[in-house]
Amino acid sequence: MAGGEGTRLRPMTANQPKPLLPLLNRPIMEHVLRLLKRHGFDETVVTVQFLASLIRDYFGDGSELGMTLSYATEEVPLGTAGSVKNAEAALRDDRFVVISGDALTDLDLTDMVRFHRENGALVTIGLKRVPNPLEFGIVIADERGRIQRFLEKPTWGQVFSDTVNTGIYVMEPEVLDHVATGRPVDWSGDVFPRLLAEGAPLFGYVADCYWEDVGTHESYLKAQADLLSGLVDARIDGFETSPGVWIGEGAEIDPGAVLRGPLFIGDYVQVEKGAELRKFTVLGNNVVVREGAQLHRAVLGDNVFVGPFADLRGCAVGKRTDLMAGARVGEGAIIGDECTIEPEAVVHGGVKIYPFKTIEAGAVVNTSVIWESRGRRTLFGPRGVSGLVNVDITPELAVRLAGAYATTLSKGSTVVTGRDASRAARTLKRAVISALTAGTVNVQDLEACTLPAARFRAAREECAGGVYVRTTPGDSQSVDIMFFDPSGADLSQAAQRKLERVFGRQEYRRAFPGEIAELTYPARSAEAYTRDLLDRVDTGGVREAELKIILDCAGGTASLVLPSLLGRVGVEFLTRGNALDEITPTETAEQRAAGLARLGELVASSRAAFGVRFDTVGERISLVDENGAVIPDDRALLVLLDLVAAERRGGRVALPVTTTRVAADVCAAHGVEVIWTTTAQPDLTRAAAAPDVIFAGDGRGGFVVPEFGSSVDGLAAFLRLVGLVARAGRPLSRIEGAIPAAHLLRRSVPTPWAAKGGVMRRVVEAAGDAVIDTTDGVRVVDGDRWTLVLPDPAEPVTHLWAEAPDAAAARDLVDTWAAVVEGAV
Repeated sequence: MAGGEGTRLRPMTANQPKPLLPLLNRPIMEHVLRLLKRHGFDETVVTVQFLASLIRDYFGDGSELGMTLSYATEEVPLGTAGSVKNAEAALRDDRFVVISGDALTDLDLTDMVRFHRENGALVTIGLKRVPNPLEFGIVIADERGRIQRFLEKPTWGQVFSDTVNTGIYVMEPEVLDHVATGRPVDWSGDVFPRLLAEGAPLFGYVADCYWEDVGTHESYLKAQADLLSGLVDARIDGFETSPGVWIGEGAEIDPGAVLRGPLFIGDYVQVEKGAELRKFTVLGNNVVVREGAQLHRAVLGDNVFVGPFADLRGCAVGKRTDLMAGARVGEGAIIGDECTIEPEAVVHGGVKIYPFKTIEAGAVVNTSVIWESRGRRTLFGPRGVSGLVNVDITPELAVRLAGAYATTLSKGSTVVTGRDASRAARTLKRAVISALTAGTVNVQDLEACTLPAARFRAAREECAGGVYVRTTPGDSQSVDIMFFDPSGADLSQAAQRKLERVFGRQEYRRAFPGEIAELTYPARSAEAYTRDLLDRVDTGGVREAELKIILDCAGGTASLVLPSLLGRVGVEFLTRGNALDEITPTETAEQRAAGLARLGELVASSRAAFGVRFDTVGERISLVDENGAVIPDDRALLVLLDLVAAERRGGRVALPVTTTRVAADVCAAHGVEVIWTTTAQPDLTRAAAAPDVIFAGDGRGGFVVPEFGSSVDGLAAFLRLVGLVARAGRPLSRIEGAIPAAHLLRRSVPTPWAAKGGVMRRVVEAAGDAVIDTTDGVRVVDGDRWTLVLPDPAEPVTHLWAEAPDAAAARDLVDTWAAVVEGAV
């Protein structure tokens, strides 16, 4: 019987059938076939269904075992009796034995057949006494062995014996007449009760033997240990070089390695000096164990690599998996085939890592990685906690995240929640709200709103923070869960680490019944936002200029705010994309380009002053000049800098270090100083909060208007732009045309996590005596040329920016430093 899926053993059975799971490097089913051969059964029919081809390919016709194997394949699962009925053509000639291909036993089949024959039984059931019979069918037989009663998988209230059905039967061919054809039928649930009621001779053979149903991870590890301890009468392949230490052919064990048996080492294994293998450790074929690694009761499949000083305890590791230097895997953890556990990563006990996953360097994983593509080193990326909907970011994860966030806040605190127009964000936000209120934190839910409006509410209402759920820009399959501090800014690094610690320990605060917090829906929140915006941003001269502006809301939440804002500004406007789009809550680069082109056509044909396109959460804007030409984001930053600096003629602006140095020239021409910040948005917004800062921008359509707030805000930037253009009296094309061209190139080089530190060291070495700026990454300055090398905080990538007086020089510069990075990798 080899058709089961072994669902309880996943991820070990995610891509191989349970009968092929190795016990001391031999499939469970091979141990069973060897038992059959030992007792004279050399003609065997194998019933297969789940991944049947793998079983057929491995065992073939059975000639290597000195047996004759044939196969009966089920198109659909037919149950324990139905699968035997499916093989009826090969079983009609004589009595036969039915035995599971995924249970380890040394039952005396010869004696069981003798018992069957002497009692004239139609069916003899192999029985075994076990301490916990709940997972098995229990049986009562009289003193002669005739079965009186049995019950499949009872509760404790139904237990009437400790003698259980092993699933090993001796049967006469006539029993197949009692099994229906072509539909699922079970021996214990359907056939045996009917035969017992008819008075058929059913006997039970109580075996004094070893029998282990390898149905759970615990029983799988136990079966390995029992084989090594000699509790099973089964052959162990290999050479017993010392008591309990079995070593396969071609294995190379350094004399400085420590082996504490019983343990098993497969063929062509390499164990280096200083490695320590303790009792009940099993190594598959071609395994490599590097110096300093420690393995205790660890079971490893074939072709596994164990890096230096890795620590594995009481775990199982699938085939072709790499555990890198310093990786730790805890008791009861199961790692599937072809995974990578990167350096210093920790997989806690009981965690299951499904096949083909990567656990990032330094990650601490305490929940199973099933659908996710990787186990992350940190929760937070550049946009909060991000990932694929219902794969990386599930409602369960959202609940745990929000529970951890609530735990970091005081009881009775209030936070703001909001979302974009997508259905995924709506679903996940509801999960967030339930966890927050259960964690004694009150919630003001703004429902669908702009991201700046949610930040504004968190800051103005003296809330403890906020949570906003949005579709990842450019990827409609992913979401970002963003957490705010009391000022409406993204959480600081320290606050993120605190939240991650609570999340990692899973120590969530829960309210007593009387402490469940409140959920409210604030009225007129959009009106409060627009009123404050109009009070703080200078719109002088707008009405007199009689501007006409074309706006594109891109189907996003900006359309919820603009009607109440534009009616008070005094401009003529035309809007498009002003209906919330639940189906397409973000746009690809191609869709954005097409939208901007259409906006340009409308601006040119209507003779408007300019056009503005908002992103789907109202955070960023893109500009089109009066001729309908799209102004690239980096040039739009220079345009706004020129307008602001020319009007203020003093103060400072905050810009990330990746901005072209043309920006500094533009500002200097008007007596304005530049503050250079890191590329992280929280650092830019913190710098913008300084008293003398008059403007900030990130070069990607994000602008900060300090007189209104310190967060990136597309609506505030739009309103500020309207006032600036009205008072300047110059069209955008003329302003943009007067600003010198910049020759700034960017490139990304794939870089493994483990190599990032070495890359940056190599960059510093290669810089020699050049001026180095370490505001963010390493910026190498050589006169009017500079290069910035910056490791990505969330991906295994290193980014490069290079600027020079002309395009050719910039290209040469980025090529040179990309070669340095690639050489270091």
